[in-house]
Amino acid sequence: MTHVENELNSQPECWTRAAEQAGRHRDALPEPGERVAVVGCGTSYFMAQAVAALREGAGQGETDAFAASEFPHGRPYDRILALTRSGTTTEVLELLGRVRGRTRTTAVTADPATPVVSAADALVVLDFADERSVVQTRFATTALTLLRAHLGLHSDTVVADARTALATPLPEGLVECRQFTFLGRGWTVGLANEAGLKMREASLAWTEAYPAMEYRHGPISISTGGTATWMLGEAPDGLAGQVRATGASWIDGGLDPLAELVRVQRLAVAVAAARGLDPDRPRHLTRSVILAP
Repeated sequence: MTHVENELNSQPECWTRAAEQAGRHRDALPEPGERVAVVGCGTSYFMAQAVAALREGAGQGETDAFAASEFPHGRPYDRILALTRSGTTTEVLELLGRVRGRTRTTAVTADPATPVVSAADALVVLDFADERSVVQTRFATTALTLLRAHLGLHSDTVVADARTALATPLPEGLVECRQFTFLGRGWTVGLANEAGLKMREASLAWTEAYPAMEYRHGPISISTGGTATWMLGEAPDGLAGQVRATGASWIDGGLDPLAELVRVQRLAVAVAAARGLDPDRPRHLTRSVILAP
């Protein structure tokens, strides 16, 4: 079994621990009413998109998400929340250094023995969700679970759905599809983006991701027999029928959207295996992006 498989299979336990710890980190995490920017790179950026939508939707305050390299330094925030598994990513460390002393910062990381410890004002360490793999699975979803719990949006049902996602066979014929589209609405747009990235990283699959209604404005034209469209969350009325009419497979995510992402992670590993690829050795990727000075 690959590192990726071992790590994605451990997610229910990791989510339970993160939810239990959310209360201990209350002082380090954004307070209601704060204007917050959530930043990250790659997978962490897509988790930032989900967090921002959840927090603002919960009435906790204006919340934006940015790739760390694209942060708008002329825009004021009460707090910057950085998601960084490794704690060594160049863009995140540069951003935290640039705002130090001007904007309060919190980092959520897996490794307390990295430069982010001294770069951020406050730290949340999820070392039990650290990973050996290059391709992120459990750290990203565990960080999101921590923040969902902090917002009062986590429940035991989410963990139960994750167990179902791990135990239930993938839809028949899905591994053989030549193209995959992932759709989301609201906070699940970030999850759809992450689903597409996971498939590209682990299996070199042709994937795309869109807000569900934007998919109807053009991208649906690629859908045909041998392609699949996967909805994370509740689909807009009529969309499933329109996709099926193209000949494409429609996967209606009936589990909690975060658990649906676990199913996509399993699909990425399965497609990699079918193509003779090792998901522990993704092409051109490293566990952390550190740019030479």
